[in-house]
Amino acid sequence: MLLDRHLHIRAIDAYIDPSVPRERAIITHGHADHARSGHGSVLATPDTIAIMKTRYGEDCARRFEPLDFGVPLKVDDVTITLYPAGHILGSAQVLVEHEGQRVVVTGDYKRLRDRTAQPYELVECDLLVTEATFGLPVFQHPHPSVEIARLLKSVADNPERSHLVGCYALGKAQRVIALLRDAGWDAPIYLHGAMLRLCALYEELGVSLGDLRPALDVPKAAFAGQIVIAPPSAIRDRWSRRFPDPVVCQASGWMSVKQRARQALVELPLVISDHCDWGELQQTIRETKAETVWVTHGREDALVYWCQSQGLKAEPLNIQGFADNGEEGEA
Repeated sequence: MLLDRHLHIRAIDAYIDPSVPRERAIITHGHADHARSGHGSVLATPDTIAIMKTRYGEDCARRFEPLDFGVPLKVDDVTITLYPAGHILGSAQVLVEHEGQRVVVTGDYKRLRDRTAQPYELVECDLLVTEATFGLPVFQHPHPSVEIARLLKSVADNPERSHLVGCYALGKAQRVIALLRDAGWDAPIYLHGAMLRLCALYEELGVSLGDLRPALDVPKAAFAGQIVIAPPSAIRDRWSRRFPDPVVCQASGWMSVKQRARQALVELPLVISDHCDWGELQQTIRETKAETVWVTHGREDALVYWCQSQGLKAEPLNIQGFADNGEEGEA
């Protein structure tokens, strides 16, 4: 078999998104449950390599090999090609070809276009390894523009309050900022310190985010009517006390689960997901024409059952190290 259930390409002894250091690793994107330090050789897109070096240091792997999207790389008798996954900047699907067999490992992916990530490209294959973070029929994501409009209406309706938006620092924060800019918000957006390096990197890599400022050394009253982006943990921390009567928001696909929003003490949940919803997962499986589907990283059983009902061979993969249902702030 070309790929085993640990995402190990045996013919070239390379692992896709390994959870422990490996001599050869292919990394789909920069989130911490997929990209780790300590590998010997890392093959990834140039943007993912830049993200890894920013997060973990220049020497987080012994050697980096950048591979642009759509450029086949021959390693012995195996060909590796990376295609955009649409999840975050630089995120890739991995196409592995050997002796006429085509295997696609999606990593995390999103089909809805946004300007902070290269748009998803469909890749036909025989075996599809797909994530299922939101792999239940109940998950039908609204369009993000609807959620941003709700946020901006709240800002307009509450000019005396600040709006504190909890976002994962990599991918989600930059996407929310871009959505705000595209909706016409051209005022400064204030950032928690944890956001600064990655937002600066996105700017360096060509993603314009507008006027961003550290949420430091600003009088409390000046934050009235302003939007502040911070990690989800910070919006419930002492750090948040510097803002005037903040409207606590959180941007995540998980905000569609009302109980999660209540538990997190979120006043304004924003259902903005960087993953496919149930319908998009079904659409992808059909369009890839895969005859076999392996499901990982989320709600595997429901999607496996649906695949089998469509006459496909399907099974769940329980890969150690992947978040069971996606990092709440990242999803």
